[in-house]
Amino acid sequence: MNPEQEKTYNELISKYNFDELQKSAIEIGLIENLDVTYYAKPEYDWKQMTEFLYGLESGLDVSWYANFEFNFYQMAQIREGLENNIDVSIYAKLEFDYKQMVQIRKGLEKGINVSLYVKPEYNNEQMTQIRFGLENNVDVSIYANSKYDWQQMEQIRLGLEKELNVSLYTKSEFNFYQMNEIRKGLENNIDVTVYSKPEFDYQQMLQIRYGLNSNVDVSIYAKREFNHNQMYEICLGLENEIDVSIYAKIEFTWEQMSQIRLGLQNNLNISLYNRPEFSWEQMREIRYGLEAGLNVEPYLNPGIEWKEMKKIRFELERNK
Repeated sequence: MNPEQEKTYNELISKYNFDELQKSAIEIGLIENLDVTYYAKPEYDWKQMTEFLYGLESGLDVSWYANFEFNFYQMAQIREGLENNIDVSIYAKLEFDYKQMVQIRKGLEKGINVSLYVKPEYNNEQMTQIRFGLENNVDVSIYANSKYDWQQMEQIRLGLEKELNVSLYTKSEFNFYQMNEIRKGLENNIDVTVYSKPEFDYQQMLQIRYGLNSNVDVSIYAKREFNHNQMYEICLGLENEIDVSIYAKIEFTWEQMSQIRLGLQNNLNISLYNRPEFSWEQMREIRYGLEAGLNVEPYLNPGIEWKEMKKIRFELERNK
């Protein structure tokens, strides 16, 4: 530093209690003949001071972010906007965090109508989805609503980009998983009205969608009372062209359904065990016995625990 700069520096550091990093930022500014009065203030930490340095070095109007309430991340976004000659007045506001500022800045740089999402109630992720929609020329008014979280917005945006009838899933009561299943169904040209109902969770929707894709009669299991695992077992049976009416009953758990289905696929006499009082493990032991050609009568009793059934089955196999 020259004598004049050193004098200014000493006056400043004697006036305020700066830490070493703050002192360094002030010293660099003086050496570069910058107007350090913008930031040589104790309320600015060294990171904020660095943003002033970058701005002043680039000849920017740093007064846009000369507010100690802006953290250095926010300052950086305003500075980048100034460097790119965009109207930073749109987002140089304390009500926007730096991530929101990023999305507004990117939109301004792309020349899109950011007024559709320059609202504090949108978080940065929601802003991102609206920005993507604007960049892809879709009607973002369909989902630019704070009632949708960003993941719901994404599903609607993806549907709009593929020119799908998104009205079938723009109900805010659908979570994004459900919206995703309906969107995938629309992409596959199937009748999503069968399952585009809030009462089905997304896993149930998935099983119904699989069934529709496989051209099976999903009306047999497209019922709220069946959970997704039960639906899966019924769908598998339909795909294998077996009589699922034997086990497509709410009283059977999905594990029991699986044992009955496997028996039907192997042409076993499942009438011996397709009763709800048999646990699925008991059904399995009876099925194993039938597959081995055993007379399962000795353990065909729901009162016998499955582990005991297993012992009896092993004994029958040894004596076969």
